[in-house]
Amino acid sequence: MKKQIRLNALDMNCVGCCPGLWLHPEDQTIRYNTLEYWTEIARVLERGLFDSLFIADIYGIYDVYGGNADAAFRHAVEFPVNDPFLLVPAMAMVTKHLSFGITGTVTYEPPYSFARRLSTLDHLTNGRIAWNIVTGYLESAAKAFGQHEQLPHDERYVLASEYMEVVYKLWEGSWEDGAVLRDKVNRIFARPEKIHKVHHQGKYFRMEGYHICEPSPQRTPVLFQAGASSKGRQFAAEHAECVFISGPSRKIVAGIVSDIRKRAAEQGRDPNSLVIFTGLAVITGETDAEAQAKLADYRNHVSIEGCLALFGGYMGIDFAKYDLDQPLEYVEIDAIQTFMEGFTKADPTRRWTLREIAEHLGAGRSTVVGSPSTVADELIGWMDETGVDGFNLRYIVSPGDINAFVDLVVPELQRRGVYKTSYEEGTFREKLYGKGRNYLPEDHPAANYRYGRPKFVSSAVSTD
Repeated sequence: MKKQIRLNALDMNCVGCCPGLWLHPEDQTIRYNTLEYWTEIARVLERGLFDSLFIADIYGIYDVYGGNADAAFRHAVEFPVNDPFLLVPAMAMVTKHLSFGITGTVTYEPPYSFARRLSTLDHLTNGRIAWNIVTGYLESAAKAFGQHEQLPHDERYVLASEYMEVVYKLWEGSWEDGAVLRDKVNRIFARPEKIHKVHHQGKYFRMEGYHICEPSPQRTPVLFQAGASSKGRQFAAEHAECVFISGPSRKIVAGIVSDIRKRAAEQGRDPNSLVIFTGLAVITGETDAEAQAKLADYRNHVSIEGCLALFGGYMGIDFAKYDLDQPLEYVEIDAIQTFMEGFTKADPTRRWTLREIAEHLGAGRSTVVGSPSTVADELIGWMDETGVDGFNLRYIVSPGDINAFVDLVVPELQRRGVYKTSYEEGTFREKLYGKGRNYLPEDHPAANYRYGRPKFVSSAVSTD
């Protein structure tokens, strides 16, 4: 049987995906602050049998370019950006199978309240929730949350590892299986001896309390992770079930895939259990010429200043001070290291100028352009040559690119036998791993925090 392609749609609760493209006459992302926009998107994605809608998120503003946020304000560079979690119940109401991968930042979200929010959404969606674990990278976000400056890149992963310990204790260990009875005859909702207090005292977090949600269908949501630096890859190898990576070529992506799976095996996990997605945008039409014409049209709307504001935020570097035709040189940064490495180290024969990077970020970044047959060839080629399991698909113009992919490319992939023709029943984790796999497996570190394991320290309700 041919390997089946998995698909997530990549989006953000803001205006546009690429700086300037919200100006395109067919783009509707300016409706991002209405529930109708999101429920329409959800219905299209479920019609296309997408695994999930993956919603990225940031705190803070891209205020590095020019020393202020003016360019971000002018060009709607991931601004304004609304809370992605609040979209989920509405989209879940109009779908049955589509899952939702929501970005949550460990640097600023208290683990106790965050664990409740995720459990609540897992209940309301019947187990269709995933969490994209991120540490944040914007200095402006750190200051907005009252910090003098953000933690250094590698230290943020130290914090993230401790954060995971806390939420694992809450989700996996506070309530035993069988704690909830709902017994009206004997007037017992839950068995006190099976509900346990969580204790934690570490470098960054200290808490004592019960998880105040009963176990949700998946207990711990499906875990996504999108870091591709050395620290990010190690974190993914330890914790992630699904990994979102990116790279400018198939060869580079293949190397990242191989490295992450190797690291997972070294952690005692099944390396093939990690579901790895790479990011691509797809522009398609009935013919190659039609698709290329779309791309040319899209490029007319790209904002170079907006793209440099975005890239400057990624790097923590004010590119307003540099010549647009000056090649980018590698420097150590505390923001998104993978972007710096991708444009300076990935291909020693290529020297990217700032102008080229801005144009690339605008409408050319990892973009597949062509007829359904051409796109299918490209997607299958990426699968075969990199070892990824699927794609996080970006749009350039929404919802037109999404509709075109569902109407044109999905039938072609199905015809070739590389894409499902119906959904499996069950939770998101069951859809990924098979019937009965609602919970994280025994080789995952979260299993160590289930009640009764050596790493779990607790006290029963009845002795409190």
